[in-house]
Amino acid sequence: MSAVVTDPVVMYDTTLRDGTQGENITLSLADKLRVARLLDEYGMPYVEGGWPGSNPKDVEFFKAAKNLRWATARLAAFGSTRHRSNAAKDDPNLTELLRAETPVVTIFGKSWELHVTEVLGATLDENLAMIAESVRLIVDDGRELIYDAEHFFDGYKANPAYALRTLRAAVDGGARTLVLCDTNGGTLTSELLEILAATRADLAPVAGDAPAAALTFGIHTHNDAELAVANSLAAVQAGIRHVQATINGYGERTGNANMVSVLAGLALKTSLELRPLGGGDLTALTDLSRAVAEIANQAPNDYQPYVGRSAFAHKGGVHGAAVAKVERSYQHIDPTAVGNAGRLVVSELGGRANTSIRARQLGLQLDGVVEPGVLSNLIKQLESEGLSFEGAEASFELLIRRHQAGYAPPFRLVDYTCLVEQRAGAELRAEATVKVEVDGELLHTAAEGNGPVNALDAALRKALRAFYPVLDSVHLYDYKVRIIDSGSATAAKTRVTIESTDGALEWSTMGSDTNIIAASAIALGDSLEYAIWKRGAELRRRDERHFTTVISGEGAR
Repeated sequence: MSAVVTDPVVMYDTTLRDGTQGENITLSLADKLRVARLLDEYGMPYVEGGWPGSNPKDVEFFKAAKNLRWATARLAAFGSTRHRSNAAKDDPNLTELLRAETPVVTIFGKSWELHVTEVLGATLDENLAMIAESVRLIVDDGRELIYDAEHFFDGYKANPAYALRTLRAAVDGGARTLVLCDTNGGTLTSELLEILAATRADLAPVAGDAPAAALTFGIHTHNDAELAVANSLAAVQAGIRHVQATINGYGERTGNANMVSVLAGLALKTSLELRPLGGGDLTALTDLSRAVAEIANQAPNDYQPYVGRSAFAHKGGVHGAAVAKVERSYQHIDPTAVGNAGRLVVSELGGRANTSIRARQLGLQLDGVVEPGVLSNLIKQLESEGLSFEGAEASFELLIRRHQAGYAPPFRLVDYTCLVEQRAGAELRAEATVKVEVDGELLHTAAEGNGPVNALDAALRKALRAFYPVLDSVHLYDYKVRIIDSGSATAAKTRVTIESTDGALEWSTMGSDTNIIAASAIALGDSLEYAIWKRGAELRRRDERHFTTVISGEGAR
């Protein structure tokens, strides 16, 4: 018996249109072009660029897109059916769609009679004509037409017969790809599958009578019931072969189906053929997710499935011990398959396995330095006092280093003072003075800043710069404060986490105290010591090699 051949599942990305409707997500024209290039390079078959009839930026995007060289993606312009008062050929929205000159045009129409009568102010028959005539205009112009049946599932639940009539109207206009949209995102998976089956069965005779190939059905889901990805995957397994989604699930309200999760789920957990072929380069999926987040000015979601920093992180001691023996014992896939990596989290919940393995991952040896069980107990004690090594791995490295034989701190903060002054009509003024000991020498300096922590940071660097010039390249780029025991009000213990970089490395340190300045001083001190350790030693070795070369006469001129 011959094998059953199924059509490939085609992925359609709508990040640049539906994704930008998410709260706090704004893409400039340059941003949209960058994301479009990333999606094309990844191998996305369809990229929806925007709605040229809705705003000038999208009009400019499509103008600029004409000059791009598209390797894999077919660019789609998005818009609505004609206004009830306009002829299709005279409708401004449809005119802009044609002016965009994209190979693909996606039009949405109303499936829910509530929207037809209460939102559009049209009759049910007028809406059917609007759909058919709008679709026909685009098809007759030679464009590939994708029809999005907006609110289809809500419309079907309210009036199945009318919802189906809207699809037939699109087919009458020439549509061959019908995308069923769960626009309000509230349809349960069981309902969705029942409606999909009934809809495809009802339209089978229509497809059979069509002069072109049989209809392709698509799915477009929102995440209001936390089911967007599940519903998309279920729809594909039920025979749907066109999937619309956004990178990282960006979108209106609670977002759209997450393209990253849908793509990874289909590629790794089914045998279906995908476009992009094989699901694209899945090992680039994590980079794609984070790159789009960066362009959209969104912090990557650490807890996002497949690509999040915590997606394969193991904190519990039992988990850590098991993963150390058999990595897949607590992981549903190999994280490297999507370009991610597993992590063992050091915390009060982790056992000695987490601690020793995490140390080895960082290139640190515990053997002969400290017993893993002793270090694990120390970590649990420190975390009970307010510290947290989960988000401050540089502080964890320093903790181990400080237990090594012969350890000598590069500096010691002897004491400090921070003053904040606010006078009427003047800007707030902050000043810090520090006493720092380096190699037995006591340094006393002062500096100003835009706040007490900034002033303290400036004073510390001023004192240490002559000894450790590597600190010139170090700067803080994030500062977080967490109240640990809120019941104590203003006397609560505070945890401060500082993110630092020297342009090449990034690291996190933390401090905890009932005084926020004291907690900040601890985190600052760790940050600067880590930079001296990690980068200073490397630079000194480089200088020593250079000095030896010059003394030996090599390279002398």
